[in-house]
Amino acid sequence: MTSQKLENLLNLALDSTEEERKRSRNLDVGYDRLEREWDLIVKYSGNLGRVRNIAVRVTELQNEYAVIRIAESKIEDLTEITEVEYVEKPKRLFFQVANGKRVSCINEVQDTRFSLFGQGILIGIIDSGIDYANADFRDADGNTRIRFLWDQSLNPEPGESAPKGYEIGVEYTSEQIDEALQENSVTERMKRVRSRDVSGHGTAVTGVAAGNGRNSNGRYAGVATESELLVVKLGTPDVEGFPRTTELMLALDYVIRKALELRMPVAVNLSFGNTYGSHDGTSLVERYIDDMSNMWKSVICVGTGNEAASAGHTSGMLQENTETVIELAVQENQPALNVQIWKEYADVVEISVIAPSGLRSTQIAEILGTQRFTLGQTELLIYYGKPSPYSTAQEIYIDFLPVNRFVGSGVWKIIIQPVKIVNGLYELWLSGDIMLNRGTGFLKPEATTTLTIPSTAGRVISVGAYNGTTFSYADFSGRGPLRRGGGIVEKPDLVAPGVDVTTVTTGGGYAAFTGTSFATPFVTGAAALLMEWGIVKGNDPYLYGEKVKAYLRRGAKPLPGYEERPNAESGYGEDVIIRLH
Repeated sequence: MTSQKLENLLNLALDSTEEERKRSRNLDVGYDRLEREWDLIVKYSGNLGRVRNIAVRVTELQNEYAVIRIAESKIEDLTEITEVEYVEKPKRLFFQVANGKRVSCINEVQDTRFSLFGQGILIGIIDSGIDYANADFRDADGNTRIRFLWDQSLNPEPGESAPKGYEIGVEYTSEQIDEALQENSVTERMKRVRSRDVSGHGTAVTGVAAGNGRNSNGRYAGVATESELLVVKLGTPDVEGFPRTTELMLALDYVIRKALELRMPVAVNLSFGNTYGSHDGTSLVERYIDDMSNMWKSVICVGTGNEAASAGHTSGMLQENTETVIELAVQENQPALNVQIWKEYADVVEISVIAPSGLRSTQIAEILGTQRFTLGQTELLIYYGKPSPYSTAQEIYIDFLPVNRFVGSGVWKIIIQPVKIVNGLYELWLSGDIMLNRGTGFLKPEATTTLTIPSTAGRVISVGAYNGTTFSYADFSGRGPLRRGGGIVEKPDLVAPGVDVTTVTTGGGYAAFTGTSFATPFVTGAAALLMEWGIVKGNDPYLYGEKVKAYLRRGAKPLPGYEERPNAESGYGEDVIIRLH
C-alpha cells in the first residue's frame, strides 16, 4: 500500500508476500498468519465508532490512542475513516540485559534525617512478571506488597478475568495473591495465582527498585523498600518470545489508570527498547508515553539500552558532489536483517546497494511504495517513505531477505550520492544487537545516538549505566545526543549502576546482572523516594513528572572524566538524590 496514513513499515508489510514476511524478522511483527489479522496502534480524534464497526477488537487508551485487531482485508477501509489520523504496526521490545545502592547515595536518604523508603508511593513494573511469592516483595507479616498483578500472557480460566476495559490476560488483586501465599505447596499456590516470571528479568528489576532484602537480612535490599507495587507481565505473542510496543502501551495505560484510581503517585519502570525509528521522539509509542507523562502524579523511567558498542548505528554529513559509501559487514548464517536510512526530507539523494559479490542494484527510486531487487542469494525489499505528520525526517527502509536460508555474507556497500543538500545529516540503524550474529554491523560505527526507543521520548527520565565499583562509564550503555526540531537534546538524563548489580532471582536467591535494565530501577526507586518526601511528607506536593527529573538532574554529580555536563554519555551525571531541603 502507499497510504500516508500508515507508517512506512506497515505499508511495506502489506505490500509484501506471506513468504517475504516469513523470511523477514521485522515485517510480520503484529501479524497473525492463521487469522490473517493485524494488531495495530491507532492515533485518532473524536470517537472510535466507525473503527469498532470493522475491527475485530478495539482497546481504547487514554488521550485518543487505541490498540486494535483488524483483518488485513479491512485495513484499507481503516485508512478511509476520517477520525483515524495515523496507524503504526507493533515493534519488538528487547530487555536490556550490590554496591549500586551505596554509590547512588540511597543510604543517606534512609537515615533518621529523612527516613525515605517509598511509603505511599506506587512503583509500576512493566516487564516479564514477578516471583510474587518471593519474601523480598512481602511485608513483615508475610503479606504481598503487590496491589495488582496483570499477566497479559494468560487466558482467563473460570473465576478469572482481564482488567476492566482490557481484553487480554488475567488480573490478580492483592487479596487473591495473599490467599495464594497461604497455600503450603507451590502447586496449590500456582492454581490460585498462575502468573510466573519465566525469564526472571522482571523479578530482578523489581528487586533493584523495591526489594526489601528479606531473603538476605537486608543486605541486598533495593531502593524503595516499602513502596507498593503495580506489576504488568507483558504478553509475548511473538513466536520468538519478545513483547511488543502494543502490549507496552496497554500496560502503561493500565498502570496510570490504577494509580489514579488508588489516588497514589506512581514511578514507572521500563527496562526494554528497540532500535526501529527516527530516534527523534515522534513515533506513536514515544508520543503516547510523553502524553502519559502528563497524566496524574507520575514519573516514567526508561533504560537507554545496550547498543552503544554493537556497531548497529552509523551517521555522517553529506556533502554536495561527494559520494558517501557505507560499509556493512554481514557474517555467515545471518538469517535476515534490516537497515533504516533516515535523512531530512529537504535533502535529495540517490541510493544504490552493492553486494559482496560486486553485483549492484539500480538506483532506488524516490517513489512512494515498495521496490524489490535480487542480488545473488539476497532479496532487497525496499520502501522509500515520506515524512510522517509528526516529523520532517524521511526513511528509506531496506530489508535483506535470504533467497534460501541466509543473507549473502561479506561486506555490503550502501552508496549515497547527493543531488541537493540542505541539512546533510544522515543516520543508519540496524536491527537490535540481539537479532544479529556476532560481527554483523557497520564497519565504521558511531556510538552516539544509540539510545533505544522509547528512552528517546522527551518527558521520560532516560537512564544509562556505569560501573558502581570503578565509577567508569559502561561502554555498552546507549548514548545521545538526540536531534529534535532542528536542535540538539542531550540524553540520557543521568546514569546509575548497571554493571554486576546484585539483585533478586526467582526462587529466593540473589545474583549479579549487567545492563541498563538494572540501572533504570535505581532511578525509578529514587523517584519514588523523592515523591514520598515531596508529596506524602508534604514538603512539595508538586514533586512529580518533569519536576522529579529536574531534582535528579540537579542532585547528580559528574562521573570521573565527564566534568562537562550534560553530555551524550552520562547526561547530568550519576544518580544522587541527597540534595533535599
